[in-house]
Amino acid sequence: MNKTVSILGSTGSIGTQSLAVCRKMGYTVVALTAHSNWKLMEQQIREFSPKFAALTDSQAAWELKQRVKDTDTTVLEGMEGVLKISSYPHQDTVINALMGVAGLLPTVKAIEAGNNVALANKETLVAGGKLVTELVKKKGVLLTPIDSEHSAIFQCLQGNDINSVKRLIITASGGPFYGRSREELAGIKKEQALKHPNWSMGAKITIDSSTLMNKGLEFIEAMWLFSMPPEKIDIVVHQQSIIHSMVEYRDGSVMAQMGVPDMTIPIQYALTWPHRYESPAKQLDLLSCTELTFRKPDMETFTCLADCIEAAKRGGLYPCIVNGANEEAVSLFLQDKIGYLDLFTAVHKALNHFDLGDYSTVEEVLEADRKAREFVREIFCK
Repeated sequence: MNKTVSILGSTGSIGTQSLAVCRKMGYTVVALTAHSNWKLMEQQIREFSPKFAALTDSQAAWELKQRVKDTDTTVLEGMEGVLKISSYPHQDTVINALMGVAGLLPTVKAIEAGNNVALANKETLVAGGKLVTELVKKKGVLLTPIDSEHSAIFQCLQGNDINSVKRLIITASGGPFYGRSREELAGIKKEQALKHPNWSMGAKITIDSSTLMNKGLEFIEAMWLFSMPPEKIDIVVHQQSIIHSMVEYRDGSVMAQMGVPDMTIPIQYALTWPHRYESPAKQLDLLSCTELTFRKPDMETFTCLADCIEAAKRGGLYPCIVNGANEEAVSLFLQDKIGYLDLFTAVHKALNHFDLGDYSTVEEVLEADRKAREFVREIFCK
């Protein structure tokens, strides 16, 4: 069955793997977006012949326009171009592989236009989960998860009554620094933090994985995706990254989704659900899985996880605050402007600095995000 899809963030890790799935499935790619990588975008345009392409960097958009004049692709510019693509009505699914809270408004616009969304941008639900889930119900569209952990839970829930779930169990690889003390983390450089032991991902999510912030964001995302209270979600460290998450039911049964650590599996399932097809991923060799271990996360050392769970329990705009603070801190860390331990400090201080209530509009969410970022800059960039 042919599908028409747009890919927001097509030059990133998830975006390029999404195109690999589209290539294999024979899907029509109607639009692509990225920030500034016009060289890779040009290659993608020439292969997939999308109707639209958008780059948020104006200089890069100008360059791309000159390069693809001989094609039928219309090149758009800025966030306006991204929003036009996400709200374009003649498509089946918008794959949101954007980074950070910038993915929230495109998700909202896609849903408002009646488009299904395959979501890799976890910050959409972390910052604005209430708005997005209410809008999904109102418009009657599909919101399918691409994150491997949430895809695993989604798969384990198939054919079962959500009311019979005892708890969701999200697995964490532990990142490259699992088992280290706080003192041993003090001198970590970005080059070390960017080396994930199991997954190949973008820079921001790889840093988040090293601090366990990523797992905290996934905790919040799971609450909204599966309408689950925080007390029914657990995190376990599973360093092998073979079991991607589990669902425990009230009769004592635990269902797990297993597979090689390859994002094409959850990407493809998000697009083909409820059907399954051959995947580009390698087959899991069970005989090579000599051990599957599970341990409790160290939330005293990796405080970002504890702070995210606390933000989830407080509700309202607190998840948005910790997310915004973390995004700003990671950006500063990748620019060598702050140290590794400052990532933990930024999130913890932001969580306890603000006294915020609930929200009902995208504007309120984005304003809280702005305040969190400004707070972090005030701490470290005076």
